[in-house]
Amino acid sequence: VGQMVHPYLNRRAGREPVVPLHPSLEPVLARTLGVPLFQEQLLRMAMVAAGFTGGQAEELRRAMGFKRSEARMKQIEVQLREGMVARGIVGETAERIIQSITSFALYGFPESHAASFALLVYASAYLKAHYPAAFYTALLNNQPMGFYHPATLVKDAQRHGVRFAPIDVLASGWECCVEADGRVRLGLMYVNGLREEIGRRIAAGGDVQPGAGRKTSGPDAGVGGGKDAHRIGTSERWYVGQGPEVAGAGRCPKCGCDDQSMLEDTPGQGSFCNVCAHEWGGERAVAPAAGRLPDTEAEPRFASIEDLIARTGIRRDELATLAEIGALNAFGEDRRSALWQIERAVRPSGELFTGQEDRVRPAGDGTGEPARSPLRPMTAPERLMADYAGTSLTIGPHPMALRRAELALGGVLRARDLPHAPHGRRVRVAGAVITRQRPGTAKGFVFLTLEDETGIANIIVRPDLFGEQRGTIVGEPYLIVEGTLQIQEGVTSVRAERVLPLVGRG
Repeated sequence: VGQMVHPYLNRRAGREPVVPLHPSLEPVLARTLGVPLFQEQLLRMAMVAAGFTGGQAEELRRAMGFKRSEARMKQIEVQLREGMVARGIVGETAERIIQSITSFALYGFPESHAASFALLVYASAYLKAHYPAAFYTALLNNQPMGFYHPATLVKDAQRHGVRFAPIDVLASGWECCVEADGRVRLGLMYVNGLREEIGRRIAAGGDVQPGAGRKTSGPDAGVGGGKDAHRIGTSERWYVGQGPEVAGAGRCPKCGCDDQSMLEDTPGQGSFCNVCAHEWGGERAVAPAAGRLPDTEAEPRFASIEDLIARTGIRRDELATLAEIGALNAFGEDRRSALWQIERAVRPSGELFTGQEDRVRPAGDGTGEPARSPLRPMTAPERLMADYAGTSLTIGPHPMALRRAELALGGVLRARDLPHAPHGRRVRVAGAVITRQRPGTAKGFVFLTLEDETGIANIIVRPDLFGEQRGTIVGEPYLIVEGTLQIQEGVTSVRAERVLPLVGRG
């Protein structure tokens, strides 16, 4: 509004000469290249150019203060004009000075505030660059705050090389934390509907004192009728009642991840998990013999789902959410199997389980083990929907990744492709709408931020286009935008000409 931003940037880059608003103001504006940037400069300008007294300058400062008053600025404008006329400042020069001072009241702040913000930005940028895991963990633990949703923070972190570990009742605390291997372990605080009291109780291992009534080795170790418990490899993840077959090809033996998009088969090397960076060979991991625990004093928080229920007082709906997001996978189940098992644990008898007791297969020590769930594992889209329903975020694939092949056929570019396309080219982009802004000083323009699996795209929407497609722009969570690519001073954006909802397939 005050025509300050572009002149300052152009002058700093040497694209235009430094010209003061008036010779008398040169000492006031010299260090900001003739452009008023700070509140103190505006007050000094009023005193030099219009002869304001200290009291009048204070009145101007208050008008620019917390509750910005346009009415008071109108009154002060009269005094400014009278003062400048008395000093021979008239015409276009006077108008430019008036515009600089009065428009500043809409959005402006003291230099001390600018320095404070700059320090925060510098420190945050330093932490993000050099300690990204700690930086993102702190942001996630202090929500709600800031500009971006936790789901966006997680995806931005992943694009910057931060690895995440899923919510796990045997490993997660209430808050997120950085683990010894550098992964960010998501906290139970992100489980929708989970009471904090119960979440903290799970993190503490229940109400029973650790180790009470339990052994750390031998055939009777564990809880729950002599079920066998096995710790796989060197991790602290425990698997209960599954024997040496727990580490099937569809699940990581270390972290229990069952998201196939995060598991890789490496020819000649075995398998690799992109969640915890665990690599294992062959079709199954090496596990201790059935009925025995490895030689270690470490023990799991809970020996089984039944143990979890008994020692925390968790409700069935909370338990179901944990199962759906994969937080019970460490017990040797996939998400759907865990849902099946909690029904057996919460309601051990009834018509649903009639005849299930007879479906037993041999275990390593011949004691037998309940049959696997007859439910098929979740598909990738189902896991994604479960993640968002249960935690409002995902550490798995971005939703746009599931549509990328289809979108590519339609000529839709990825966000990271935009800076490499020529300025002025007509493009199509698509993504989840993560921000919508309509600043009062933007003359009706709307600014959207779309996120896909590769990054973000900035969208500029004209006032007339916003008026025509307001319902779509405001109400749709995913959009396709057609428009003209703009690349200016390293900033890439798309000037929208058409906005469409990205409709999912049934």
